[in-house]
Amino acid sequence: MQRWAALPPRLHALAECLAAAAILGLLTWVGFYLQANQLTISLFFLLVVVAVASFSGFWQASIASVLAVLLLDYYFEPPIFSFEVASPAIFLALATFEVTALAISRLHARELQVEREAAFQRAGMKQLYELSRSTLLLDLRQPPGQQLAILIQRIFDAAAVAVFDANLGRQDRAGDWWAGEEDIAKERYLLNAAKDDPQSQTSERILRAGVESVGALVVRGKLGPVVVDALAALVAIAIDRHRSFESEDRAETSRQSETLRAAVMDALAHEFKTPLTAVLTASSGLLELGGLTKPQAGLVRLIDDEAIRLNELCTRLLKTAKLDPEQVDLKTEDVIVEELVSDVLASQPVSGRGNSVSVVLDDPGLTVQADRSLLEMILKQYIDNAKKYSTPESQIRVEARRSRDEILISVHNFGLPIRIEDRERIFERFYRLPEVKDAIPGTGIGLSVVRKAAEAHHGHVWVISDDQEGTTFFLSLPNTLRRRR
Repeated sequence: MQRWAALPPRLHALAECLAAAAILGLLTWVGFYLQANQLTISLFFLLVVVAVASFSGFWQASIASVLAVLLLDYYFEPPIFSFEVASPAIFLALATFEVTALAISRLHARELQVEREAAFQRAGMKQLYELSRSTLLLDLRQPPGQQLAILIQRIFDAAAVAVFDANLGRQDRAGDWWAGEEDIAKERYLLNAAKDDPQSQTSERILRAGVESVGALVVRGKLGPVVVDALAALVAIAIDRHRSFESEDRAETSRQSETLRAAVMDALAHEFKTPLTAVLTASSGLLELGGLTKPQAGLVRLIDDEAIRLNELCTRLLKTAKLDPEQVDLKTEDVIVEELVSDVLASQPVSGRGNSVSVVLDDPGLTVQADRSLLEMILKQYIDNAKKYSTPESQIRVEARRSRDEILISVHNFGLPIRIEDRERIFERFYRLPEVKDAIPGTGIGLSVVRKAAEAHHGHVWVISDDQEGTTFFLSLPNTLRRRR
């Protein structure tokens, strides 16, 4: 059987024709010896034509049909031993043989095609299953493109593979590519359309995770469209998994970094408290003792003021640590908004930039259930920032008003506008605007404490900023306000 299958196509066809001729010859000899009638031998010849059409093809069956008609005419159609045609029945037999050969060969060819496609699809599904298992073992710490390209080429025996990862902005290739195809997968991604080229056996697909395009895949080899579509889906899933892993890894790294920085700053704050207390005690004592010259008294007051500021900064750092959700312990009370604003403004030093502060209250009798020290810290930070970053001699406006669902406290000033991309980040710990971080002193801690304090009250903070309208920081708290009677 192996030698038979190994024959060249032409010799294979010739051998099939000779075999058919031999069978027809044998049937003729048996029929003639047994004196079979014309109808009986015609049926046997028809079976031979059907068999040849089923196993060999139309052309072999056609040759067998012609040979069968000739044998039928010579040995069984009167006058025998002559090719003279005395009846049109011989032509009917030829037509019947040919039509049967054509019909059977077509059906057989279609069956073979279906069988080949099924076998091809089964092989493709097996390869896809192997690829799906292999993608689970990808090293997600490395870009997935090169790993996927090598896997696809090996498993599917592809001539060439290219994978473009839009998230990383890189293309990886495996196999042999022609000149000018260096960015073939990237170009397909930019065109955002699938393409098949049967001549070069190249299939190009867009990789999608949901409705989002995450890259492109180009494969050159004998792969069916169904297999290529499934292959593109697997590659898209692998790329999306890598993107999710990267996001989780960055988030975990950021969380660990934030925890470390917070621990260091909290430890430093505790360590600073003791020497700061000694400095404050000494400076206050010197001022109480008196006997200092005017320049000496000025220097001592400067030491005293700056020590107070450092002490407040350490307090903020320590409060930041205590504002974590698992450590929050609010000491809520009725806070009268008007009194709170007055106390905060009274504790603020006079601005050296000549800024005036105006207060607008929707209802002077408003109160809120809150932790007064945290609420005071939020307002101090807002007003301190407004003075620090406002245009000299411009007005700062503090407002408080009530709505159905919330109470809104805002501090407005005119100064350098905050870009949209920075309006969320300024509430992150240690972040400072690039435009002012080297020009105006600060730590980047205050607004992060503000946000945590607001969240501890189930409120939230945000900022809007514009060249013409200025900058406004908002604090929103749940509406537990009542009017004081």
